[in-house]
Amino acid sequence: MTMKKIVRLLFLLLLAAPPLFAIDNLRLNPHLDYGSDSADGPLITGSDAQSGFVSGKTNYVIIYGEGCFNSKRQARRTVELYNKYRSQVHFVVVDLDVQRSPEQQELVKKYYKGYIPHVLVLDAHGEPLYNQAGEVDSGIIEDLFKRSLGSE
Repeated sequence: MTMKKIVRLLFLLLLAAPPLFAIDNLRLNPHLDYGSDSADGPLITGSDAQSGFVSGKTNYVIIYGEGCFNSKRQARRTVELYNKYRSQVHFVVVDLDVQRSPEQQELVKKYYKGYIPHVLVLDAHGEPLYNQAGEVDSGIIEDLFKRSLGSE
């Protein structure tokens, strides 16, 4: 096989491979007003924000609406978790106020119960470890991460 064919094959494999992390450069929108439930725009920003579940990794999914005080506080917790676990956990951010990818639509259809914020933690096989609406303490999620990461 020639070098040109090898390079072409590697390029095609990279295009076909699923991303390792759903959202990168995760950060809070600097214009958020944490004292109100105003619609301040996307709560969490980052690149590749339309990705969904990735098998083989623990996945953290937050489903939220922009104009929700509780969603804002959970978004802050999500960014803190991201900063601590981004090299080990796949983060998925689903903003119900914007158009979603088919992968995110599937997550919403399968797990979302109609209340925001909604937090979902899936193990490497896609089995839910946590699937609840409402705010959740970061310590609970970190315990789930540690158990799941220990079994991967």
